Formats: sequence, structure tokens, C-alpha cells
Amino acid sequence: MDTTSALFYLFSVVMLFAAFRVITASNTVHAALYLVLAFFQASGLWMLLKAEFLSITLVLVYVGAVMVLFLFVVMMLDVNIESLRKGFWRHFPVAATMGALIALELAAVLMGGFRATQPIAEFANSSPDPLAQASNTKELGILIYTQYLYPLEVAAVILLVAIIAAIALTLRTRKDSKYQDPSEQVRVKAADRMELLKIEPVRPAPPKTQEQP
Repeated sequence: MDTTSALFYLFSVVMLFAAFRVITASNTVHAALYLVLAFFQASGLWMLLKAEFLSITLVLVYVGAVMVLFLFVVMMLDVNIESLRKGFWRHFPVAATMGALIALELAAVLMGGFRATQPIAEFANSSPDPLAQASNTKELGILIYTQYLYPLEVAAVILLVAIIAAIALTLRTRKDSKYQDPSEQVRVKAADRMELLKIEPVRPAPPKTQEQP
């Protein structure tokens, strides 16, 4: 067994374990961290397949942005674990059946690819492709910024409109929302924050005297 095969089995085993712990961990934060571990192992598999751009994108986008957002949301929300676990065993047979069916379908699809690995490798060794030495990231960048430049610009404009719409919906004035004006906070003075009041001292009440009969 060569080094590539050993790394493939190592990444695969760790990724399967992390994926299993995502759905079995009792703590939501631990489940999110196991999902981060699964993403890292998938990135390693992409790197073994010489898909550097997909590997780095998986780490930057999913691990660096999406999962960090998930962790912040999970830690800030008061998630009731007991309410989420209600009805787990009642729906477990249906979930296990669907999972087994999906696993069998994936196995049926992948077994054909594993059987065809050896002839493809022999064909690749017999007739080497000069493009195999090129960088995937460079070729993808050239393709995006030449042939797919206009779709990229349209997608960028759509995302920009979505960002502006989200900010406009967040900053709109509503009666039930509480917000602060940063300009008023900057212009505030010390006299506006503290006010000195002069209060006259309160005289003690005179002592009560017993009434004469």
C-alpha cells in the first residue's frame, strides 16, 4: 500500500467517524465541531484527487464561514436538547430504513467505478495527457474570467442586491425594535450624561410628646 492509499483510508475512516458523531452527539456544539472535522477530512480527500481549488474552497467557505456562523448561533441560542430528542426512537425505524436504502444506492453506483479503476489507470499511463501537469486552479480561473465572465458578474450583482436588501430590512424603523443612533452617541457630552441636582436637607421630625390627661 502506497502513501496515497494510506492517507485515503485514514481520511475516510476519520470522516465516517466524525459524520456518525454529528448525528449521535448529545451536545449541539460538539456536533458542530465534529462536522468541522468531517469537512477537513473531505478537504484532504479532494487534495488527494488533485482538486486543490475545491479543497481550499471547502475549508475557506464551509469551515471558515458557515460553520463559524453555526457555532455562534448554537452557542447564543438556548436550545432545549430534551425537546429535540422527543420522538427519536419512534421515527428511528423509518430513518434507519431510508439510510440503508441510500447506502445501498451509493454502493451500487460506486462499485462500478471501483471496478473500472484499473483499466483507466493503465490507459492514463500508456497515453499521458499534457494537460495533467497544469494547475486546476489556474485553468478554472482562466475559464471563469473568460468564457463565464458575464454569468459571474450577474451573480455578483445579485449577491450585492441581496446584501443591500438585508441591510435595508434590518435598519428599517419599526415600533417594536430597539436601536441606537451612533451619531448621537458620538456627539454626546459629559453634561448630557450626568446632571447634578441640589437637594435641600430634610429636617428630622419633632419627637412625639405624650398628651396630658
